[in-house]
Amino acid sequence: MSLNPQHTYVHLAEDGAARELPGTAFWQLPEAEAARYGQGWLVSEFAFTEDWPSWEMHPEGDEFVYLLSGAVDLLLEQTGGIVTIALNGSGAAVVPRGVWHTAKVHAPSRMLHVTRGAGTRNRPV
Repeated sequence: MSLNPQHTYVHLAEDGAARELPGTAFWQLPEAEAARYGQGWLVSEFAFTEDWPSWEMHPEGDEFVYLLSGAVDLLLEQTGGIVTIALNGSGAAVVPRGVWHTAKVHAPSRMLHVTRGAGTRNRPV
């Protein structure tokens, strides 16, 4: 079976099962439905041509961010200030759990994300 991670999340459950979760707005699901997927890992891909419009934070686990193409700066809000991780062409970073982060897009980019869905929070930039 073939799927496009830009249109379908893959949920990697605690029991080892992988399930498709249609749609690209997991965080907009009704709370009861989102809770069913919160304890596993979500795999998704996004294309970006502009800076992220919000900061996000995942309190239940680290996030693996893999730049497939393009150029972005990941901005992590740390105690001592903003830490910038530059990714260009290809590369990856781990955003620690509980750290607010956003991205500045320098060239059209595709990014793969692996994160826990539970408790994901957003705030405007």
